[in-house]
Amino acid sequence: MRPVRRSGVLLHPTSLPGPGGIGSLGAAARCFVDFLHDAGQSLWQVLPLGPTGFGNSPYSCYSAFAGNPLLIDLAQLVEEGDLEPGEISSLPDPHGPVDFVAVAATKLPLLRRAADRFLAGGDPNRTEEFWRFCDATGWLHDYALFMACKEHFHGKGWSHWPSDLTQRTREAYENYSEKLGHVIGVEKYIQWQFSRQWHALRAYANLRGVLLIGDAPIFVAYDSADVWCNQHLFWLDEKGSPTVVAGVPPDYFSKTGQRWGNPLYRWERMTAEGFAWWIARMRNDLGLYDIVRIDHFRGFEGFWEIPAREKTAVMGRWAKGPGGSFFTALESSLGHLPLIAEDLGVITPEVEALRDRFGFPGMKILQFAFDSGPANSYLPHNYEPNCVVYTGTHDNDTTQGWWESRGEKERSRVLHYLRTDNREVVWDLIACALASVARWAVIPAQDLLMLGGSDRMNLPGNAQGNWGWRLSAGALTEGVGQRLRELTVLYGRKVGK
Repeated sequence: MRPVRRSGVLLHPTSLPGPGGIGSLGAAARCFVDFLHDAGQSLWQVLPLGPTGFGNSPYSCYSAFAGNPLLIDLAQLVEEGDLEPGEISSLPDPHGPVDFVAVAATKLPLLRRAADRFLAGGDPNRTEEFWRFCDATGWLHDYALFMACKEHFHGKGWSHWPSDLTQRTREAYENYSEKLGHVIGVEKYIQWQFSRQWHALRAYANLRGVLLIGDAPIFVAYDSADVWCNQHLFWLDEKGSPTVVAGVPPDYFSKTGQRWGNPLYRWERMTAEGFAWWIARMRNDLGLYDIVRIDHFRGFEGFWEIPAREKTAVMGRWAKGPGGSFFTALESSLGHLPLIAEDLGVITPEVEALRDRFGFPGMKILQFAFDSGPANSYLPHNYEPNCVVYTGTHDNDTTQGWWESRGEKERSRVLHYLRTDNREVVWDLIACALASVARWAVIPAQDLLMLGGSDRMNLPGNAQGNWGWRLSAGALTEGVGQRLRELTVLYGRKVGK
């Protein structure tokens, strides 16, 4: 049977318009789903949804399981009686990028106030639902304790807590669980509300024929509940500090490579435990999304290991990942794996073989297609159907910004390939993506609006100033949706009526 051709839009929920200075899982998210449906789209791709740490990067979270409290829609808490209308009516509604510090300063106290009211007693049906969630969510108490301890120790990382707590002795675990019991309850309430709001949004999207694509970073942050609770699964010394960290080697784009700093997995211990932690993580992700994009897929075949003492990635080495045994274990426990392999960059035949062995679609980026000749693997005439094509990703410039920064020769190659003039190159590239044989096509929201480079989501290598882009209210007009729908129908990507 021929795979269903689909198309959709890449937009992180923080980028949605709405009150409070940040997007949420409320009315604006449902309006966006309606836009997708009316525009004939059946995919919504988001970035990781976890609680972000320093730098606000969704790829560096306090947990690979938990949700970001800042995405919770406060209006729904008012409807349920956990907040009063007047408590959210004065929230600032700034235009422009998200000010994460200001948003956290106003939103987190309101979430704690809502939790206090709920925990003080209320609707017994909701109380029962809350406790069922707590009992059924295996990662929840460890995460809530982790966040409560971070607050108790004024934001310090777990390796700087008292040694017995750093080492998670039973006595310390029980003592702090009791001592910080109320704060732990607040954190559990927040995760409960995130979960129920996200699942309600996903159900709404699915009813409208829209599938959710999530994003799973291969590595986790050092200062996370994941590492604190599973120190034996990471390369750490006796003090809990990383001995080797993740990154990528020097290449055309960086003479010193990229030193990401994430602690590396001890894959032999992961293997001995049957990949139990990863199975739990992927089960959680597949409960959140219909499809999951695995970031840095190549790391499962081979990864760049950098001594933690090194300041750059130059002195690293390639080390072997778990390979096929990892995905076989996932399949054995979880069944069919609806995954997308992020296979960008310098990819070896071994990585391609691993991807193809399990039938995972890879990624094709049109912005990468025109810097060489006709053999460029990102040019659509070289695609195999089992792939996902993008004009660009969250790490790229917007396509308009990319176009404006191209030299004359590359621009000529683009125009000649597309057989077009220079009037609306962005939409010509969108049409090219939709026309391709790729099974799925995903377009960043900025490209639908032909926005320039100042509206990009992330500039890799810059620690500050990323992730804050927001969609202007009303920007995705009926006209934009109709134009996208016409191309979607024309190229056979419209699913259903």
